[in-house]
Amino acid sequence: MTENCSQELTGVAQFEAEVTLAITGASGAPYALRLLQVLCQANWRVHLLVSSAARVVLATEHELKVPSAPDAMGKVFSDAVGAKPELIKAYGRDDWFSPVASGSAAPKKMVVCPCSTGSLAAIALGCSDNLIERAADVVIKERGQLIVVPREAPLSAIHLEHMLKLANLGVTIMPASPGFYHQPASVEDLVDFMVARILDHLGVEHDLVKRWGYGGAR
Repeated sequence: MTENCSQELTGVAQFEAEVTLAITGASGAPYALRLLQVLCQANWRVHLLVSSAARVVLATEHELKVPSAPDAMGKVFSDAVGAKPELIKAYGRDDWFSPVASGSAAPKKMVVCPCSTGSLAAIALGCSDNLIERAADVVIKERGQLIVVPREAPLSAIHLEHMLKLANLGVTIMPASPGFYHQPASVEDLVDFMVARILDHLGVEHDLVKRWGYGGAR
């Protein structure tokens, strides 16, 4: 028993930290993939949740065919972002026995990127019909850190009400609205702007974008 516990503790210690990343069916697959890549480069363990609609978006926007089986899904994402396989643990839609479904086991940090307005509504209303919604519900009830990255335009009063409700609960609402003061020269620069802001809030060191007032624009 002592030997097993030591092995488990050693396994946990090899990661810098842990985070749950949920990818839902809004446009914005490049944000999700780049975020996943940088988290893995920083040696963060990522518990990965991907909705069925997100799989359609990933195929459309990035030509990435994502299988529904968790093990196969994890391998596809590991290959796509060049990560060590052990850094990405994928789960199925109804994997209720996964760590992210439990307040005593889930990572204290979670990002929904991109976040569809459907997922936004379900999270705001506490409707845990799938593992993504349950994981978000767990982070909120356990007073962890939840960041949602909505990507929709225009926003209706319904969307705004859901965002306000979550913001009042301490959730960080970070719309996918990249800035231009760093003089982006490519789509990748715009993606990195948003990913950098997410990483800042998670406390992950990076050098993706020069900070305002430090070194000026490129």
